[in-house]
This record gives sequence, C-alpha cells and structure tokens, in this order.
Amino acid sequence: VPGAEIAFVAPEPGIKRTDQGLGLVADVALADMPRPDIVVIPGGPGETVIRENERSLDWVRAAHETTTWTTSVCTGSLVLGAAGLLDGKRATSHWLALDQLAQYGAQPTLERVVVEGKIITAAGVSAGIDMGLTLAAALAGDEVAQIIQLGIEYDPQPPFDAGSPSKAPEAAVEFLRNRSRFVVNTER
Repeated sequence: VPGAEIAFVAPEPGIKRTDQGLGLVADVALADMPRPDIVVIPGGPGETVIRENERSLDWVRAAHETTTWTTSVCTGSLVLGAAGLLDGKRATSHWLALDQLAQYGAQPTLERVVVEGKIITAAGVSAGIDMGLTLAAALAGDEVAQIIQLGIEYDPQPPFDAGSPSKAPEAAVEFLRNRSRFVVNTER
C-alpha cells in the first residue's frame, strides 16, 4: 500500500523464532507503539504465548481503541478473542480453532474473511492473502489492491479441492484433527 510504514512489534524488540526456527526481527517494543493505525495479529502455534500474556493482551486492547483496522490471520483471531474484542461478533480462524474461538464469545464462521466493523479476521494462511487484499482495497482502493494482487501473481488454481473441512476427504480431516499443532488453553 503506497505510503505504508510497517513495523513488527513484540513485548521486547529483537529476533523472534517461529516453531520451525525462522528468525523474524521485532523492530519495536509494544510500549513504543501505543497507537498503531493497523494491527495484524498472525496465527500459528506461537500465538498461544501471546494469548496467555496479559501484557500483550492489554496492548491489543489499548491499540484497538485507536486503530483504523484491527486484523488477524488464522489463530491470531484467538488473541483478539482473548483480548475481548470478538464478543458477540462474527469471526473466523483456522477451522481447527473455531470451537476455541466460540469460547471467547465470538460467533465462528467458516468464511475465509470476515469484516465486522473495524475488525477483519481471516481463516488459514492463504485466507490471509485475501484479508490483505481486502484491507488494501479499504485503504487505497480496488485498483491498488488489484495491482498488489497482480504483483504477487495471486491467481489461485489449487491442484485439489480440499481446502476446507467440508470439501476435504474425511481421512485428511481426521488426520489433521488428531495431529493438530494448535495448542489451545481453554481456561479463561
């Protein structure tokens, strides 16, 4: 998006490792970014640490008060839920986490992208691209979003039609249910 400045924030700046060892650099501490315009909460196994960290949840709540958009991808919506931002709102997440999303008072849906006021939630990883394009269009217009889509050559033509539990073979659904890496603390 033209003119956008991006910062990766964390409780403390520095290298943060994913569960697979990829290192990402947090440029800014949460305390040094009190009023972001847009918040994007990623998901995946690491979100559990943030969801259970009251300092991080306090930051999400405070930042949301002044954001233009507060967004999440995949299980990042569980962080929004834990912060109390999804109570009574339609929201989505990775399909394996929809039950947990409901425990935070959200109304879970299998939609890929859900816009509820200034909150946008996206289902799994590829839905994050859809959310990003939806956000780009809201910020800069459809033409800019289409240019971004073309620039990343996002033209999905999956080799299989198994991208949701309603379409995937039952064996694949059960395999993922039994091997889910999403660690969810259901205590509130």
